[in-house]
Amino acid sequence: MNDAAPLGILSAIPEELRHLEDRTEGSETLAGLSFHRGRIEGRAAVFVETGIGKVNAALTATILAQHFGCRALIFGGVAGGIDPALGIGDVVVATKLVQHDYGALVDGRIEAYQPGIAPLPGVDRSPGYYMGRTLETNLRAALAGIELPSLAASVTGEAARQASLHFGTVVSGDTFVNCGMTRERMEREFGALAVEMEGAAVAQVAERFGRPWIVVRCLSDLAGVDSHLNFPAFLPVAAKAAAVVVRQAVQVL
Repeated sequence: MNDAAPLGILSAIPEELRHLEDRTEGSETLAGLSFHRGRIEGRAAVFVETGIGKVNAALTATILAQHFGCRALIFGGVAGGIDPALGIGDVVVATKLVQHDYGALVDGRIEAYQPGIAPLPGVDRSPGYYMGRTLETNLRAALAGIELPSLAASVTGEAARQASLHFGTVVSGDTFVNCGMTRERMEREFGALAVEMEGAAVAQVAERFGRPWIVVRCLSDLAGVDSHLNFPAFLPVAAKAAAVVVRQAVQVL
């Protein structure tokens, strides 16, 4: 892959993307989406707001890889927390991404399969897209000791706390999780740290095109019964924290 090729920088909503663009150098509209050429930490990049959901993310990622020739895809944004040990403002870098809503509906719940695999009995259904080992090693080294924003009590709604960085599994699906029971199931079945609506679709496209991917998510809510109340309040702070990590992460690509 040509090192002079741009990076593809994606976010689902404008609040997430606005912290990532250093400057823009022209734009192009394709499939109703606005792609902005610019720079991030001195590197050429194409920035785009995908819209919410896996189909929007996959469409946008495909255009970045095929039309713009992006050499890597980096998604930055917010997510709901799954692991109860994590708190609002913590940042998760996905080392594994799973589409939790692709599979077979059995006894009232979805058994997740790898997208594209027939969801039938007797088929290996092990789902997941994995970050490459070399990229993960380099990324862990680059992010070691990174300073994340501290969160005041007025932001968390509880006590002030220092945000922390984590690596692990993130699950993606076309539903906003507002259910404590589902949150517990996702932790139990996938060992997930966070849930969102785009990352695994980006990884699926990136792997098809042979591109590395990075997905960075800051927890803006704790995917339970109150997540719809927390999300609007914490979104601006969480989006800014995710951008801090993305900016450091792009330096390994």
